[in-house]
Amino acid sequence: MPEPYDDNNIFAKILRGDLPSHKVHEDDDTLVIMDIMPRGDGHCLVLPKRAARNLLDADDGIIEAVSRTTAKMARAVVKAFGADGVTVQQFNEPAGGQVVFHLHVHVIPRFEGVSLRPHTGAMADQDVLAGHAEKIRATLAES
Repeated sequence: MPEPYDDNNIFAKILRGDLPSHKVHEDDDTLVIMDIMPRGDGHCLVLPKRAARNLLDADDGIIEAVSRTTAKMARAVVKAFGADGVTVQQFNEPAGGQVVFHLHVHVIPRFEGVSLRPHTGAMADQDVLAGHAEKIRATLAES
């Protein structure tokens, strides 16, 4: 059985405004931010605004909202970066590879012949992340 939701996780703090982030998109149910340790240029994260540890405890409304926003962001990052494809990843519990225990979906633009960077813990340059966020926001504004 999963552990209870911890409202002191990093994404809960970002959602409350306690920590900064590079916001890409926001609606009533979700927030999209740039991953600070991106595995590829344009790597962003879709977060539900309501508390959910992962898919194992999220209600259908949260899952539907996150799914809608994930699809929207997948189309946007492909267009914004001229990508050849997109990787969408979501992890549940430590055995499934989850590290931050607030439901989130990784959306990563992909390019033929370019491997994902390792998730090493090295933070990306904040100006680069801000530029990537702006590029995605501009693409969303065109839609």
